[in-house]
Amino acid sequence: MKNPVNIKGTKSGIIVALDDKMPYDELKEAIKDKFTASSSFLGQAQVAIAFEGRKLDDEQKYEIVSIISESSELNIVCITEDDPLIEKKMSQAINDTLHERDSKNGRFYKGTLRNGQVIDFETSVIVLGDVNAGAQVVSKGSIIVLGSLNGNAFAGAGGNNHAFVAALDLNPTQIRIGDMIARSPDKKSGKKKNEPQIAFCEDGNIYIEAISRESLSDIQLD
Repeated sequence: MKNPVNIKGTKSGIIVALDDKMPYDELKEAIKDKFTASSSFLGQAQVAIAFEGRKLDDEQKYEIVSIISESSELNIVCITEDDPLIEKKMSQAINDTLHERDSKNGRFYKGTLRNGQVIDFETSVIVLGDVNAGAQVVSKGSIIVLGSLNGNAFAGAGGNNHAFVAALDLNPTQIRIGDMIARSPDKKSGKKKNEPQIAFCEDGNIYIEAISRESLSDIQLD
């Protein structure tokens, strides 16, 4: 009898070929055994997955993905359909899924940025430290500084005007959000020392205000 479960690797994921005659409950056990035995070989990876050889409904696909996740260290990020362009679809699907996750979750950078230093992220970024004058943070998403922002901040670098910049002490040389640019806020504005503030775009302008429950509720993450 041929192997009821075969795993084929691609650059962006795996294709699982399944026997079309084996009873489904028996097939689930065969999938569990196959991925348990192959776990060390497959290792840890974020992959797209596609199925071939057997027609599966959506419930069966998600059930099988759950079995694979429990029987291996693979992180299945998306399911793609089997077709001649599967590698291209897998690559696009996994990139889109990871980009969406990064846009929502963001990345962390720990340390103080000094004069002349630049960090550039494809995602939103949370800086655990200060951004000194002459330093710059660039992000296609939003920028949050858990410290003092005295340098330059460029959020929404891909043209996202819904991005924002926030800091525990917001005193930037320049803030740019999408296509909008603002200079350092007025030193005579009455801002309290170390008062957390947020900068955001509205009606073609950048506004800076104290962080409040109301201002946070207005944030858009797309």
